[in-house]
Amino acid sequence: MIFDNHIKQADELQQRINAMRPLDRDAVLQLQEYYRIGLTYSSNALEGNTLTESETKVVLEDGLTIGGKPLRDHLEALGHSAAFDKLLQLAQGQHIDETAILELHRLFYQRIDADTAGHFRTKPVLITGTSFVPPPPSRVPEAMQAFVEAIPCQRQELHPIAFAAWLHIRLANIHPFIDGNGRTARLLMNLALLQSGYPITIIPPVIRGDYITALQASNKGDSQPFVNLLSSLVVEAQKDYLRLAVHLNEA
Repeated sequence: MIFDNHIKQADELQQRINAMRPLDRDAVLQLQEYYRIGLTYSSNALEGNTLTESETKVVLEDGLTIGGKPLRDHLEALGHSAAFDKLLQLAQGQHIDETAILELHRLFYQRIDADTAGHFRTKPVLITGTSFVPPPPSRVPEAMQAFVEAIPCQRQELHPIAFAAWLHIRLANIHPFIDGNGRTARLLMNLALLQSGYPITIIPPVIRGDYITALQASNKGDSQPFVNLLSSLVVEAQKDYLRLAVHLNEA
């Protein structure tokens, strides 16, 4: 599927969202839990986690395990939920640095492998389905430093949606961790969106192929397909937010 650029439409919808704010505390808390489940489920499912959205809700809200599902799938759900809490905390400011990125990864991955959680990889990695090769482990710290140093300038020069896309692309291309790079990149992308007032934006597993294709284009230097895809998803997220906010205001 080819996605068009919907940044102009997103700007218009964001004006409507801003006009509805601030929401009362109860509405905000309900929305946070709604997005916790949705983002945790979708981001994990993109990486092969077998928990359904309803099963993810049971694991996170009821603390129950799902019979027949791998332990790792449960640990990924719990870890992503912990990282989501950190995401909300970081979104209260306007700063993104290496410490924040490492902490998001650590919280997501510590239940799976505490020794590598929040640490740069020390081994080479391959990204399946593409000829792109991430930098060797010896160059990861340098690449991450350059990435973080470029963030303030990119934030100032790019539209917030394009900036969020840039963050995702750069982290995914550096692939700084032994595992969990995609989920950390999507958390980082959403951190930038939240900091600019946009709602949590989910990449549905059903468009995984389009998502990967857009990322592959960015590996070759063309970031526009990913910006277009993200802008389309932001618009859908905004429409959903408006629907939910109206419902909560009517309650």
